[in-house]
Amino acid sequence: MLSAPKLADIYAKLTAIFRDVFDDDNLELTPELTAADVDEWDSLNHIRLVVSVERAFAVSFSAAQVGRLKNVGEFVDLIVAKL
Repeated sequence: MLSAPKLADIYAKLTAIFRDVFDDDNLELTPELTAADVDEWDSLNHIRLVVSVERAFAVSFSAAQVGRLKNVGEFVDLIVAKL
């Protein structure tokens, strides 16, 4: 398990990515946040988001891994597992 500061760093980096992809400087990430909560979160932006996260964290995800994600908290868990 990562320490709280490491998780905070991941959320900070993810927040910047989400704000860029969805063009919303006020977007706040929580573990419970889902695609349904973000107006601009469509299939194209979903792909842009995944690719941006892969680049930022130097990790890669399979389509199956991404397809199983239900919320931002699960996305963070997946990132942590890849680091």
